[in-house]
Amino acid sequence: MELIGRKNELAILKDAILDDRSHFIAVYGRRRIGKTFLIREAFNHRFTFQHAGLSDGTLSEQLTAFNNSIQEAGYMIDHRPQNWMDALNQLKEVINNSPEKKKVIFIDELSWMDTPKSRLIVALEHFWNGWASARNDVILIVCSSATSWMLSNIIHNKSGLYNRLTEQIHLKPFQLSECEEYVKSKDIAFTRDQILRYYMIFGGVPYYWTFIKKGKSLEQNVDSILFANDAPLQDEFKYLYASIFRNPTAHIKLISTLGKKKAGMTREELIKGSGLSNSGDLTAKLEELESCGFIRKYRAFGMKNKNAVYQLIDNFTLFYYKFMENRPTDEHFWSSQINTPAVNTWNGLAFERVCLLHTEKIKEKLGISGVHTDINSWYCAANPDIGILGSQIDLLIVRADQVINLCEMKYSSSEYAITDKVDKSIKRKIHDLITVTKTKYAVYPTLITCHGIIDNAYSNDIQAVITVDDLFKA
Repeated sequence: MELIGRKNELAILKDAILDDRSHFIAVYGRRRIGKTFLIREAFNHRFTFQHAGLSDGTLSEQLTAFNNSIQEAGYMIDHRPQNWMDALNQLKEVINNSPEKKKVIFIDELSWMDTPKSRLIVALEHFWNGWASARNDVILIVCSSATSWMLSNIIHNKSGLYNRLTEQIHLKPFQLSECEEYVKSKDIAFTRDQILRYYMIFGGVPYYWTFIKKGKSLEQNVDSILFANDAPLQDEFKYLYASIFRNPTAHIKLISTLGKKKAGMTREELIKGSGLSNSGDLTAKLEELESCGFIRKYRAFGMKNKNAVYQLIDNFTLFYYKFMENRPTDEHFWSSQINTPAVNTWNGLAFERVCLLHTEKIKEKLGISGVHTDINSWYCAANPDIGILGSQIDLLIVRADQVINLCEMKYSSSEYAITDKVDKSIKRKIHDLITVTKTKYAVYPTLITCHGIIDNAYSNDIQAVITVDDLFKA
């Protein structure tokens, strides 16, 4: 598999080779995002030392595995390390005896090595601060899928590793353009509409794209990947959160609660719906889910931060709760669902999420890439006393040039026709927004759809139209 995209990340890793100082690089991102693949490709699979933590190993097992990796690197250490300080002293011997000009050390799944009371971070601090950073030939790369652990213990470390990283790489999901590049590299004859629909299910997680088979339709691929008896990703949800969070029960409660409401929930609504208590631990769990890209936190336009809303935006998780939580027994389930009301409703919701993940492409099409903007959603309850019927707007682009793009996101397999009902809905939303927020900004109704719009009696009121082709631009 060739490396798709990741040009900036690749440049960071390759520049470290050419530099005349030591580098401490943290690479983090969710499970299956391609962290290990990127690092191996960047260094042509050549490392002075490489090691991966054990997912459920005890401290004793972790230390034994580390010693095994020392031996695999060609160094026979006559004793198993007693603790992490001892283990990293063994690593010093490997580095001291290496003839390579640059000593590239790759430690994968570092969080798994940090067992209770292991004092791994203390040993790592000593290794880097007291020894490796004083050299000019060490490239230490640490990596983990446990994004929240990496942020707390490495990226935002407040102790000995504070401000010690030379680089950090947050590896994010592919955009549509990168998924298209991957599909073309495999000579898979998917149209952009098919790529979009696959993205609506699996998002931009590269690993999920490796299962597409040539010669199968989109629906056949989804069935074989998720619903067949031996489907490779039929249990992916079970492992997804467990691989990132050590005790994912509360995280999954929050996710499942958010999955019940399209527009998202306030903290108070989440507490009521999930049964979790209002505490600092709840705040930490929400921040962890946000840092991993499963949810987004937004402040509705014109409202105070205390009214922040949390919204589930992970494509695969949304699909799981809609179609896989109560697992269908039909191996051809997805093929049998074409054009059903459930899937048509799902398409609309999933397309909105894709648009929210491509707001920079939307701004490019609007010609406002250089304009400062706030990306918001907005809602208001009905209030007949002031003529408010109640509105939910999923995407507002509030611009420093005193314009608000009110974005309507509509999935359609062909050109979209604005009906009288849709036209009235857009006008109502504009009225409610201006009335409630008292904004003086101009409000531009903006339509994001797949293949453009049909010219009719209602289309002239739309100030800008964005298509899927615009979202695919590299």
